[in-house]
Amino acid sequence: MKNYILKTNDDGSTVTVRDVQLVLLDILKDIDALCRTYEIPYWLTGGSCLGAVRHKGFIPWDDDADIGMMREDYERFLHVCHELGDGYCCQSIETHREYNVVIPAMKIRKKGTYVEENNSLLKNRCKDSDGLFIDVFVVDYVSEDKVSDFGWRMKNGLLLPVLVALDNLHIPSYALKKKYVKNAVAYGKRNRKSRLIGYDLTWCFDSFFHPVVYPKKSVFPLQYVPFEDTYLPIPHDPDPLLRAEVAENYMSFPPEKDQVPKHIKDIKL
Repeated sequence: MKNYILKTNDDGSTVTVRDVQLVLLDILKDIDALCRTYEIPYWLTGGSCLGAVRHKGFIPWDDDADIGMMREDYERFLHVCHELGDGYCCQSIETHREYNVVIPAMKIRKKGTYVEENNSLLKNRCKDSDGLFIDVFVVDYVSEDKVSDFGWRMKNGLLLPVLVALDNLHIPSYALKKKYVKNAVAYGKRNRKSRLIGYDLTWCFDSFFHPVVYPKKSVFPLQYVPFEDTYLPIPHDPDPLLRAEVAENYMSFPPEKDQVPKHIKDIKL
């Protein structure tokens, strides 16, 4: 396996992608144990799901991990996430007024570690931890009417650059953040009878014409599959999710020049 070096320390020691993955794996195991205890469904999403399907673990050059939950399950998780213990910090708009709502709904951070992302626009404003993290995405119901869906996405899509600008100017925007989240919650409730689900409307970085959407029936019931030295959940038919979130040809490896870690700028474990 290729050794992807993220950082060379002053003493000559290195931090590799594999070092990061092993910490992320421990976090995932702890999240999984808590979710099993309270019967809270969640699944690996994005590149983490692709890793499970294509590699039976992490993509060798992947330096982050993502999970998804339906909104009602995320709201239940909010009430118990503190049970992960003192070694973790869960950051979200519900726990930190300064949390940036245009990134995933929650970051579960490992205390005693440090990470700086390759992201100059969306810095971590929460002061209690800059630890290595798992992203938690809220998944909600999506309208089957593309015109209606587009209109609702525009509501938050127009707020997105405003929130990013206010954050970078260090101007408090809690009321606007709450409005942004409220729009997303309202849209999901409005479409509870829909057969489609996808990232909730706080995630507006995808094209309004091609949002991340897939059939709910392709997700449930979830299946536990091999992932590194354990088993973790993915949709029972991951194909629609991976086509929507990754690429139509997701089983093909990208060109070698693109097989590189891309999320971490600085790291301490």
